[in-house]
Amino acid sequence: MSSRTSDVLVVGGGIIGLVTAWRAAQRGLSVAVADPEPGGGAALVAAGMLAAVTELHYGEQTLLGLNLASARRYPDFAAELADLTGRDLGYRRCGTLAVALDADDRADLRDLHALQRRSGLTSEWLSGRECRRLEPMLAPGVRGGLRVDGDHQIDPRRLARALLAACEVAGVVFHRSWAERLDVVRERATGVTAADGTALAAGQVVLAGGSLSGRLAGVPEPVLPPVRPVKGQVVRLTVPRRYAPFLSRTVRAVVRGSHVYLVPRENGELVIGATSEELGWDTTVTAGGVYELLRDAHELVPGITELPLTETRAGLRPCSPDNAPLLGPTALDGLLLATGHHRNGVLLTPVTGDVLAHALAGGELPDEARPFTPLRFSRSELPA
Repeated sequence: MSSRTSDVLVVGGGIIGLVTAWRAAQRGLSVAVADPEPGGGAALVAAGMLAAVTELHYGEQTLLGLNLASARRYPDFAAELADLTGRDLGYRRCGTLAVALDADDRADLRDLHALQRRSGLTSEWLSGRECRRLEPMLAPGVRGGLRVDGDHQIDPRRLARALLAACEVAGVVFHRSWAERLDVVRERATGVTAADGTALAAGQVVLAGGSLSGRLAGVPEPVLPPVRPVKGQVVRLTVPRRYAPFLSRTVRAVVRGSHVYLVPRENGELVIGATSEELGWDTTVTAGGVYELLRDAHELVPGITELPLTETRAGLRPCSPDNAPLLGPTALDGLLLATGHHRNGVLLTPVTGDVLAHALAGGELPDEARPFTPLRFSRSELPA
């Protein structure tokens, strides 16, 4: 079928693909997105914690810099998007309380507090009594916690809808079809062939397909992104008005070695997540997964058993070998990546849009993104 040409073709219409398309269009580039259902993807399952501080893990200090850079952008980013589209994004500067339920958890949380302080981050240690004073619904057994006022939240579903509207305002063209194969001519990416046979030509192609990014046919093996799916199950409850306020901020903990969090929305929704399961492409919601989430959340906040259960869902996080994203140009001319964000996709949305737009317009990554170049995983030279 006939070819349709644009300056930039983004493969994947999740929040990462949409923010890339929007920011590129703002640079004056003609942009198209290939996705049968733009606005979907892992964001439909994500809780939307903007938790650069409490998500800090040992060995991820380099990623911390990118997370913080994106967190700093969020207030202006959310305001710009809300003003442009007239949509409420559910952005809240509510903070996070990470708590410990036993002596071992308390020791681990103390170690995390020390790491945060060494990394120049702001967090405050609270006794169990102080935690319960801050959040009265917490279990009596809470032994201590970390108060992090700089961690915020956003509703990823509202964010996706707003980004979709912003793209439409900016003139982004949507091809509602799967990209079936990357087209390569003379060692340069020139577009994709869609599932309906349409050739979508472009000056540059951005592969932003989340966990599916490593499965696009036609991508040369040396530049194929090493991204795997990591399953996460979440549960959504509704807080009736008679129980409000139930929680005033995000509460999270490690219970029996598993991470659990409770994210309260202003609209009365309470999101509980998330499992982390290496099960390939399985997106089945399981009784065991839901049970574990509710059991662990109940240990933190016993009152959840009184709340109506409104939704259970599973999604796939795109995970790279070092848990950090792949951003920018690859060894194949004309092909860029925006994938591998793992648990930080929502948090990294603003900085990803800026980084990719910069690379698309100027050909190079900004300094803050250089550690996340896809070239760090290049396995060999491209075939001659």
